Amino acid sequence: MADSPNTPDADVALNAQIEAVIERSERLLLRHEELTRTNALMQEQIESLTHERDTLKSRLSAARSRIDALIERLPEQTPRLRRPHEATRSTNHGAKLFAGRA
Repeated sequence: MADSPNTPDADVALNAQIEAVIERSERLLLRHEELTRTNALMQEQIESLTHERDTLKSRLSAARSRIDALIERLPEQTPRLRRPHEATRSTNHGAKLFAGRA
C-alpha cells in the first residue's frame, strides 16, 4: 500500500527531511562563519606581511644608498695589489726564494 500525502508515515518522512535540511543548513552556516574568521585572519596576515616587505624594501634601498655614497667617497685610483703569482711572473724573485730553501 502506497503512502498518501496525508498519512502519518508521510508526515514523519517529510519532518525527517526537513530536520535533515535544517541540520545541514546550520552546519553550512557554522562553516561559513569559520571561513569568514579564517579569511579575516589571513587578510590581517597579508597586511602585516605587506607592511614588513615594504619596510624591508625601504631598508634595503637606504642601505644601497649608503653603500653608493661610500663608494663615491673612495679615491678614484687605488693602488692595485699584486697577487703572489703575478710577482713571480714579472720577476724571478719568487724562484730565487724557493731555490734557496731547497
